[in-house]
Amino acid sequence: MLGVAVGDALGLPYENLSRRRGLRLFGEPDRYRLLPGIGLISDDTEHNCLVAQSLIAQGTDVERFQADFARRLRRWALLLPAGTGRATIVASAKLCVGVSPERSGVFSAGNGPAMRAPMLGVAIRDLDLLRQLVRVSTRVTHTDPKAEFGAWAIALATNLSWNEPGLTPQHYLQRLTETLADDPAGELIELIAKAVASVEAGETTAAFLDSQGLGKGVSGYVYHTVPAALHVWLSYPDDYRNAVQTMIACGGDTDTTAAIVGGMVAARTGKAGIPAEWIAGLRDWPRTTRWMETLAAALADSIETGITAQPPRLPWWKELPRNLAFLTLVIGYGFRRLLPPY
Repeated sequence: MLGVAVGDALGLPYENLSRRRGLRLFGEPDRYRLLPGIGLISDDTEHNCLVAQSLIAQGTDVERFQADFARRLRRWALLLPAGTGRATIVASAKLCVGVSPERSGVFSAGNGPAMRAPMLGVAIRDLDLLRQLVRVSTRVTHTDPKAEFGAWAIALATNLSWNEPGLTPQHYLQRLTETLADDPAGELIELIAKAVASVEAGETTAAFLDSQGLGKGVSGYVYHTVPAALHVWLSYPDDYRNAVQTMIACGGDTDTTAAIVGGMVAARTGKAGIPAEWIAGLRDWPRTTRWMETLAAALADSIETGITAQPPRLPWWKELPRNLAFLTLVIGYGFRRLLPPY
């Protein structure tokens, strides 16, 4: 949970900027820069929190999880979050007017489902069950199979990150290929195979992205996001600081890519592997660090005991003003990004 949140908050100011522009405008991603010294989260962390709440409330019942997640997503959308992807906005609007979660998804290959996959990957040990949960989590908002395959690649990586400490890039590729053998996921497998070969050759992530035509930044297209995030994870599987900073320095959809990478690496390192000053700097409200840790602990208890429970919640009268203030900040920051240095 904290691995996702810290990556999200560090990457947020650099979102949709090229490598060069982000570095010139804000410098190295070594501290929180949206507000000096204060880390604020976005929808990437919020969706992982929603997933955790649904798992606590419904356990591993796939159909009940889907209905519960859709209900929480609808409530989340009504509280006016900022910076949400188009497919998620449309799907949430459909949920708000009564469309069922089986029909609410939009044909899109955005990276929304991949951004909430780390929480599923670290919570569910059984891979068959994990695949089912990834599928329904994806299809509530995105129906393009590419979105599901990309989310699965991230969920599997997170699962193996904490489950198999000695994992090698080739072993991950083999496991991914096996689990997608019956699916038309050849394009994704090929892209990830290239990422694995690049890592094994000692190539930097920036050089790999240059070779894939992503030199100006990683877009929100899931087949851009996932190979990039996996390249960083496989390059720094035990080094949270370098992994997150490397991902952000690549530019593009930096809050999402850094949140994904942060979740995958922290699944192995735990809280101790995340720089203490970055955790201390997370000062969002009402989703405070303490609240997120309480939520994560409740999920761990639910998984261990198999008992569903009422998850920690936040009142709307706290979330709505926070979201409005955050929206104002984001708009103001958008104007700042139009100014020099270029």
